Amino acid sequence: MSESAVDAKELRERVAALLAAHDPATTDRLEFLRARFDAGLAWVHYPEGLGGLNAPRELQSVVDAELAAAGAPDNNPRRIGIGLGMAAPTVLRYGSDELKRRFLRPLWTGEEVWCQLFSEPGAGSDLAALGTRAVRDGDEWVVNGQKVWTSSAHTARWAILVTRTDPDVPKHAGMTYFVCDMTHPGVEVRPLRQITGEAEFNEVFLTDVRIPDAHRLGAVGEGWRVAQTTLMNERVAIGGNAMPREGGMLGKVAATWRERPELRTAELHDRLLTLWVETEAFRLAGMRLRQQLAVGSPGPEGSGMKLAFARLSQALSGLEVELLGDEGLRYDDWTMRRPELVDFTGREAGYRYLRAKGNSIEGGTSEILRNIIAERVLGLPSEPRADKDVAWKDLPR
Repeated sequence: MSESAVDAKELRERVAALLAAHDPATTDRLEFLRARFDAGLAWVHYPEGLGGLNAPRELQSVVDAELAAAGAPDNNPRRIGIGLGMAAPTVLRYGSDELKRRFLRPLWTGEEVWCQLFSEPGAGSDLAALGTRAVRDGDEWVVNGQKVWTSSAHTARWAILVTRTDPDVPKHAGMTYFVCDMTHPGVEVRPLRQITGEAEFNEVFLTDVRIPDAHRLGAVGEGWRVAQTTLMNERVAIGGNAMPREGGMLGKVAATWRERPELRTAELHDRLLTLWVETEAFRLAGMRLRQQLAVGSPGPEGSGMKLAFARLSQALSGLEVELLGDEGLRYDDWTMRRPELVDFTGREAGYRYLRAKGNSIEGGTSEILRNIIAERVLGLPSEPRADKDVAWKDLPR
């Protein structure tokens, strides 16, 4: 990206011009979001013409504050988090100019929801062992396989997809990354009902799905390298979100503690204070991580944030259930639903406790993240890998 002379003053002027031309009180929501994207005020650090102005990333907060004060609509980021946090950075880095122009605008406005086709029944934590095959047929690729734990697949228009294109080389070398059309007749989405009663996740079956080579991200055989961009951004998106003090799950537990003094015990008090301090340290670490992102790309630090997020969510939800006693065992609704987003704070304590169990699995298991931190942050020796130089087709299954 080129250097930008855009500063906070100019951004405020651009916001004022946008509001003057598109009054949020009278402008259709989608029309306003499209106009905001075209004005370069969607994500200001992106290139001009792609929703940004090549401005410093930290200036996004200036735009967001001005628009919020004017009552402008947002793009419902929780609903389209996979697109914003994972697909967009990957398309921006590896996509052709044509793909960037085609996908980034409707992705940001929320017109097109995205999902992530990575994990498989036989290759969850070991993503590089995936077996979904993509075979070239002229200017297209024919894909067959199965993916699992796919959030938003039931609402998604597009998917980021990693496949096996060369089984004769070691597993990390024979992968290729694509954008997949979820409306293709060969794509079948089936709900996976969870312990919460909902089917937030899905399994996806791909049968003779044809993908144009023009929808490939990165070179053939470089899918692992492209996927690392997605995964690093995913972990930042999960663990590095901005949060106010006593926000999120901690806020729910602290509110119950203050409102229900009859439930308090000395032991629970000590645990709550410990988790309060740890959550505040986590929040401040997230602020520092976002500052680092403003001047570079996400690295393995995001894995540490995601690991801490999972541990704290599970500890806080467990403490909340204990604090509530018998009330904590109640559950409001086991109805089978296929929600568009996860609402941790909008449901009761029992839901938070059960849903938090998935935090140490989704976005990379906590065990895998500990390996990443050990090897890439602390510089410890890698674990022995007997399959490192073995062709994928020769791996035991």
